[in-house]
Amino acid sequence: MNDKNIDIKVGDKLAIHCYKHNGSLHQLCDEAIVLAIDEEKIVVANNKAKLTEADGRSYHAKEPAILFFYKKHWFNIIGQLKRFGLFYYCNLATPYIIDGDIIKYIDYDLDLRVFPDGGFKILDYNEYNYHKRIMHYSKEIQMIIKRELSELIEMKRNSQGPFSKNEINKYYKIYRHLIKKNK
Repeated sequence: MNDKNIDIKVGDKLAIHCYKHNGSLHQLCDEAIVLAIDEEKIVVANNKAKLTEADGRSYHAKEPAILFFYKKHWFNIIGQLKRFGLFYYCNLATPYIIDGDIIKYIDYDLDLRVFPDGGFKILDYNEYNYHKRIMHYSKEIQMIIKRELSELIEMKRNSQGPFSKNEINKYYKIYRHLIKKNK
């Protein structure tokens, strides 16, 4: 772990800041309770978190979510526990860093949406192509995004990591225990 993670522990409350390649703020999330942190990833959760967009609009998510941020992968994975099933929203994005009590990453537009029946869809190709052109994504970044998207799809197809329902359930139990303990 790097020095900035040394003080982060299970139960801590962090915020999440998402940026674009040009350094502009894209989205803020006000709450992320730490469920686990190790050499590979940090796992956090929230319930009906407040999200604020770059233009100032804000809204609350409608469900609890378990979020996985990685130190070496260029994606993060959000398991959304909706009333009618487990959905995933996966962002192609830089590995995370921790700055004080904030998880930070750069979003690279492409998203993978996974549905409860196991089907999935790649989203936002137009946004990716537009930003790639106007923000001058390097060839290296484009190759990383392509490779990491393939790896993400492979993880999903093999039900690995967060794509294992048992993994989401395990972390959701930890989250519920932490919330109950802190009331």
